[in-house]
Amino acid sequence: MSESPLPPALNGKRHRGEPLSVCGLFAGIGGIEEGLRIAGHEVRVLCEIDPAARNVLKARFSRTRIAGDVTSLSTLPRTDIISAGFPCQDLSQAGKTNGIDGPKSSVVATLFALVAASRYKPKWVILENVPFMLRLDKGRAMHFLTKHLESLGYMWAYRLIDSRAFGLPQRRLRVILLASMREDPRSVLFSDDAAARSSKRCNGPSAYGFYWTEGNNGLGWAEDAVPTLKGGSSFGIPCPPGIWVCKDRSIVTPDVRDAERLQGFPADWTATTEDLPLSRRARWRLVGNAVSVPVTAWLGGRLAEPGCFDVSSASKLSADAPWPTACWGEKGKRFAVAVSSWPVRKKRRKLLDFLRFPTRLLSARATSGFLCRARESTLNFVDGFLDDVAHHLRVIDPDGKYPERFTNGRAKK
Repeated sequence: MSESPLPPALNGKRHRGEPLSVCGLFAGIGGIEEGLRIAGHEVRVLCEIDPAARNVLKARFSRTRIAGDVTSLSTLPRTDIISAGFPCQDLSQAGKTNGIDGPKSSVVATLFALVAASRYKPKWVILENVPFMLRLDKGRAMHFLTKHLESLGYMWAYRLIDSRAFGLPQRRLRVILLASMREDPRSVLFSDDAAARSSKRCNGPSAYGFYWTEGNNGLGWAEDAVPTLKGGSSFGIPCPPGIWVCKDRSIVTPDVRDAERLQGFPADWTATTEDLPLSRRARWRLVGNAVSVPVTAWLGGRLAEPGCFDVSSASKLSADAPWPTACWGEKGKRFAVAVSSWPVRKKRRKLLDFLRFPTRLLSARATSGFLCRARESTLNFVDGFLDDVAHHLRVIDPDGKYPERFTNGRAKK
């Protein structure tokens, strides 16, 4: 591989199609690394503290070294790529919003310490996390990440990417941050753009996804898709989203095997754990915390085959400007880039056509709780939605055990 100090866009040289070696930190169930493997790269080391996730990795990456807590590492292996979907609990809008200094998300500092201490600096660093960190604490997390990358000598670029661009009926936006000392991350992240268009069809959506655990302030609403799959919920446990099936007025939840597919994994990716069988709830948690595989498969393909970056699409940002949805920077400078969250546009099936496994009817208790919260909220809903939720409740609770609304804290039918 070339050791030129200049990125390909500057030295005129490209090294296409060469497989890169990968070390995945905070690997979860391997969403980033599976995508890179699909793109032809070699996953050599995976590090994950969660024993349940680690057992999935052992089953799915049987020839890869699997390590535990990243804080126990004394040094990094010599690899081309360090990938890290570091914990999002402190950066997520649905979490505790403690920020980058929170007890979970702050562990990313360990990565920078390991890179700083490494004799052989990785050619590429890939970081992934939730989009809310662009706004939380005036983007303090992004200042933290980019400052550390620059102090290590890395040029960086990031882009907000939507999983729906890859044909998945899941509205999932994530920040992909890519950095390199010797290559140009802009030619990887920004060379493709297929700007999103309205998904509305003349006959309208056949289903809507939402979170039945919400209802007070939001729903995570999605047309012919599910909202972002999550590892937790406002109830403190991982829960599947609800799906409003317009045709029969039912409210259902998807099977966890379809949740795996909605993340781009094969069905039953989390099922094979020899010494630690996983419950359905545990599998939902792992799947909800994962990275969508097609996103990183695209990224891995572009790492092997960089494209072209249009410099005219970038504009300089002041130090105190809000973080945009796409940006690059180096040595204290940053530039906004005019690209969408859809690098490609794969054909996407309607949600009900995508689902392969039997759905479950949302329980009367869960339906009643959601309906009560929704009716007491100030949210606006699609015409007919709450009527159909109430219809669903009456069908599955014909004896009227569960209420349809609360008034002044008391149940009212």
